[in-house]
Amino acid sequence: MNLLKVFDAVMEERSVLRASQKVALSQSAVSHSLARLREMLEDDLFVRTATGMQPTTRALTMAPQVREALRTLEAAVELPNFVPATSTKQFTLAANDFTTMVLASPLLKLLSREAPSIDLTIKPVTRIDLAEQIDLGRIDVAIGVFSAPPSRFRTSLLFEYDDVLIVGGKRKLGQLDKAKLARLSLVVVSFGGEQEGAIDGFISERGLARRSEMYDRTALERALSESDRPPRIAVSLPHFLALPALLQDSELAAIVPRPLARALAQHHAIATYELPYTTTAVEVRLLWHERVEGEPSHHWLHEILRRAAEDLRRGR
Repeated sequence: MNLLKVFDAVMEERSVLRASQKVALSQSAVSHSLARLREMLEDDLFVRTATGMQPTTRALTMAPQVREALRTLEAAVELPNFVPATSTKQFTLAANDFTTMVLASPLLKLLSREAPSIDLTIKPVTRIDLAEQIDLGRIDVAIGVFSAPPSRFRTSLLFEYDDVLIVGGKRKLGQLDKAKLARLSLVVVSFGGEQEGAIDGFISERGLARRSEMYDRTALERALSESDRPPRIAVSLPHFLALPALLQDSELAAIVPRPLARALAQHHAIATYELPYTTTAVEVRLLWHERVEGEPSHHWLHEILRRAAEDLRRGR
């Protein structure tokens, strides 16, 4: 049992030092445990490289089963009741900067009142193999836009949004029509293009497809299909963080989710305009593994995230 806990820690951290800190053992004890496992399983399990401890094929194959077995045993000996007010549990979420920005404030207010000792780790929903991270139990819940998730995952609606256009606060566009829109230089956010495997605005890994284009490209192109000049995407960004700086004192405009426009306008000089066409409503959902279905702590986590989304809709 202890050897498998060491294996799981090294698998997650890819470092003997960080793994030793995680399981509260010395580095030599972790190295000794790995040596015993290698002898028992007749496999190297991990190979030391310049970028860390890289798992062998055997280690990658057994890792999900080991992690699930450890979680099952932990659940078996865990106290049956979960009390948020006194819990010191840490949850790991996966989210992009948009959902983090709009949900963080209402979520942290709820946590400070109801679960002041619970900690959150938020990992990027992009640039990682999200399905693998959830399968291995390294992510408790993901927040995003997903297309037909595999059957081992469960989902729940968090909130919906459509697109709007934003510009720097000093610019005055007046009534925005399609002709005026066609003359604008646009900024959009995309977490991955076709060169990175995106198809129809979604990137798929291990059967889990997540949205990569953070604007309704199809609706934009359809709206301007009869224009003598197609929409100009002047800048494509991998995140929303740089938008206020790019829009300030420039001729650029950005198409963004409506909740983000409201959040940015609270802290930056941003003007918001309705688009002269209708965009498809996008569903932001919670996604988690079926194995945690019914666990009291995870049920509470999902509920408090839904309450934070409700506070977001009400503008609290």
